[in-house]
Parts: sequence; structure tokens; C-alpha cells
Amino acid sequence: MAKQRARRMSKQRSTLSPDAPLYHLDHSRPVSRRDFLRQGFITGAGVTVGGSLLSLFANPRMAQAALSSDLQTLATTSGCPLGSALSGRIPFICFDLAGGANMVGSNVLVGGQGGYINSPLSTAGYSKMGIPGDMVPGGVETVPTLTGNGDFTDTTLGLPFHSDSAYLRGILEKVDLTLTAPNVNGAVIPARSDNDTGNNPHNPMYGIARTGADGDIVTLIGSRNSESGGNSMAPATLIDPEIRPTKVDRPSDVTGLVDTGDLTAILSDPADVKAVMESVVRLSDNKIANINASTVVQDLVRCGYINSADIADRFVGKEISPDDRNAILPADRIIVNDAGGIFTEAEFDGDREFRKTASVMKMVIDGHAGAGTVQMGGFDYHTGDRSTGEVRDLRVGRCIGACLEYARRMNSPVMIYVFSDGSVASNGSIDGTVNGRGKGVWTGDNSSTAAGWFLVFNPTGRPTQFSDGATATGVQIGWFNQGGSVVTSSSPAANNVNLLVDTVLLNYLALHGDQALFTDMFDGSLGSSAAQDALTAFGQITA
Repeated sequence: MAKQRARRMSKQRSTLSPDAPLYHLDHSRPVSRRDFLRQGFITGAGVTVGGSLLSLFANPRMAQAALSSDLQTLATTSGCPLGSALSGRIPFICFDLAGGANMVGSNVLVGGQGGYINSPLSTAGYSKMGIPGDMVPGGVETVPTLTGNGDFTDTTLGLPFHSDSAYLRGILEKVDLTLTAPNVNGAVIPARSDNDTGNNPHNPMYGIARTGADGDIVTLIGSRNSESGGNSMAPATLIDPEIRPTKVDRPSDVTGLVDTGDLTAILSDPADVKAVMESVVRLSDNKIANINASTVVQDLVRCGYINSADIADRFVGKEISPDDRNAILPADRIIVNDAGGIFTEAEFDGDREFRKTASVMKMVIDGHAGAGTVQMGGFDYHTGDRSTGEVRDLRVGRCIGACLEYARRMNSPVMIYVFSDGSVASNGSIDGTVNGRGKGVWTGDNSSTAAGWFLVFNPTGRPTQFSDGATATGVQIGWFNQGGSVVTSSSPAANNVNLLVDTVLLNYLALHGDQALFTDMFDGSLGSSAAQDALTAFGQITA
């Protein structure tokens, strides 16, 4: 078989580094930041390793000291929630793959209206999605990887993947197959979006915040300094300038969010720092009462001082030596550690995407932010080979797997959503190189093969399908035709990116048992409750 695939290759190509820029003769010269990002000329990621490795943050679920009782009362009367109170919403992380990545067929499996088993794609449809005839999946589940039965189907994570999916291989490298994987499930949403543009309103984070997701330090974070926190835009109707995502793409960004200035250099005892900060709040409160401003403005100013004191109270004195990895707090040692860590020290130090993912996942899953975007560039990978895309997708899978594994180790649920601006297609020619894996080369952009997908981890068991939801198609919301193109009438999301975001928000609310709140929160954009039920993949996973 390998010889046959090799003969089908017109010529052998060397594999590009996952950080190498992509040059396309059929594309205009990149001129905007988004152009440079999607083709991998820039990444938006920090290169410097933050030595403290997020260690300033203790686990918010552990016991913490409290502010003095008079300041707690002042916080309550001023309507100022202290950071130690978590929002109660499920942590949410999205991966924004700039450039138009492959999502389905070669990765997540999709089918017609009856699902990937009952309404499979044709061989030509799979070829369009980069899968040759001798790798077309069947309907027999194979766990955790292909065992030689020729089926090429894997449901280790609940959501069916092609068994040689690069996303899947990366995820399975990072998750515990006996403790984490059995508690994961997911859904795919076939949905067209424009190719090679950041103007698709893909990013759902403002909507996630509207449902009540919040953190004890910030509401939203993103690895790019943009209005959405990533490459793709957020729907205009959801944007709230007051909670614009704070940029976090490296450990030093995380520790900087709770910088208490020079006070800790002057006062070595954390108790003295707390006393000074609390005194500042009391003095400021006396002054605020005398200023000529509305009660709302006065309370906002009070909250600023109270939150600063609360941050200092909870985090000052928890720093460690930035040069001593062995002194990392237990909550952080599970992220980077050669002995059982999610990332090895070499992985973490050698790949900025891993450092970026670790920073965002820790902020969100530990409760310091309500939701976060991890932007990754260079996914406009129709370079006339397959290996370039495979290597980049594999790294995405490792980053997603790291988030799932960290959630499991912290005993926290998490929802992970993956999207891209457009997608790619193959003309059927084969890349027989090692990294090409005998699959179809990506030869051009193609929005008709686009989709978004999400995974949900539940500490208490695999999420189950919503009883009134998409039971006919399993974990597929909408469908493709046999030729491998999105059927644009198959769901409201299929031909409208704004409604794709709304579908994700509906499914996020459903995980809390709050799908009935969707119409009031988001103007009933998805129709009646019965129509919304047909777009809901999973039932409640939280108490």
C-alpha cells in the first residue's frame, strides 16, 4: 500500500516546520496583520519563557484568606463581587485557527442527515476532504486507535474521529486514556464561513460572558490583542467594551495581571502588604463619599480599590524563585514536569504555542478568567502537500488534549470549541511521505467543507445526548451532502456564522440546564424551544 501511495505522488516534498510561513502563488502578497497571521508569517505568541510559570496563582478552589469583615461588608453594599467567588459557569476555551484549517472528514467524521454511519459520504466526498478510497471510514468503532480491521473510525472521545486524524492523535498523546478520555464527548456543526479573512464573526466569548461566565481577576482573555482576543471577529451585537479580552499569551502575562507594584519590595511581610492595602481602601472610601458624583460612579471607584486589596490579600507572598522549577506550586507542577507533567520541560521551553495554551488554560480552568481564546496562525496550509497541515493539526491536538487533561487533574469541567475561517479541499492526489501519511494533499481553499466542533469534559462521567436534541444524527448538528459539501439548509448555523456562534452559546447554556434562558439572552435567534432542542447536543452536566 505504501508503494502505491508513493507512486501516486508527483514528487516528494520536505515537511515544513509547524512555524514556517506559507507562500502561495495564487494569493496576493500579505499586507494586513490577519494576512500575515493566516499564512504563518507572524504568530502573535511570546518567545520569552516566563520563569515563574504562572506560579503566582494558587488554586482558587483552595481555602484563601479573606479581607477584613468591614471591607467585605463594604464590598457587598457597593455591589462589588470579590474575586474569591467563582461564577459557577463551566470554563470555556476556544481555539481560533487562522487561515482555514481542515475540520472534518480527515479529522472529525461527518455524514448526511442520518449521521456518519447511516448516511456516509461517498468516496468522492471523502477524497474532497483529503481521505483516499483505501482509508474511507466505516461504521465500526475502534478504541482507542485503528486495530487493523480497516474501519478507520475512532470514538475514544465520544465524538467520532477518523482514526488517523492529526487532531485526535495529538489529543490522545496528552490525555489519560483511562481517566480523562471516557469523560469526554463532543459535537460537530457543519457550517460554511468565508476563506482567509478575520471578518467572520466566529468568536463566541462575549456571549459566554453574557451567560454569567466570569473570573476572579478578569472576565475574558485572549492570546491576541484584539477586540475578540483572536483572529476572527466577535458578533457585533455581543461585544461589550467593558470586558474586552485581556491579552495573555505567555506566563509573564499571567503573573502581570496581579502585579502589586513596588509595595512587596518595600514590605517583606505579606500581612503588612494586606494591612496597607486595606487602609488605602478605608481612606479612599472616606474621600469618595465627599466627591460630587453619582452613587454608581462612587461604587465603581470603591470596587476598584476593594478589588486591588482583595488581589493583594490572595496572591502576595505566593511567589517562588523564578529559576527553580522544582519549587513550583503543586497546581503548576502538573503542567510542566518531566515526571508526569502535561508538558515536559523541553516541550514547554521549545514551543511558544504550548506556553500560550498553558497560560490560557490555567487562567480559565483555575477560575481567574471566565473564558479564553487561543489563537494559532498558519492554517492556510494548501501548499500542494499534506504533511504541512498534518504537523500543524497534530500540534493543535496536543494543545486541546492539554486543556482536557488539566481540567481532569483539577477536577473541573471544561468546554473547548474549535473554529477556523473557511477550510481546504483536496483534488485527490496523494502525499506518500512519512508526515503526509498517504492522504490527499490540500490543494486549495474551500468554504463548502467548513465546520466547527467542540468537546466537553465532565469530571463525573461522559456527557450524554440531550433527550430531545439531535438524537437522529448523534453528535452532528446539521449535515453534509454525499459529495462532501455543507448542506446550507441543514441548520441555522450552516450558512450564517452569527447563528453558528448562537448555536455554540445554546449548547453552552444547555450544559448548565439553562437552555430556556437562551431566547431572552440572545433575542430568540434560533427559533422556538422545539427548534432549539434540535440544535442541542448534550444535557446538563452541572448540579
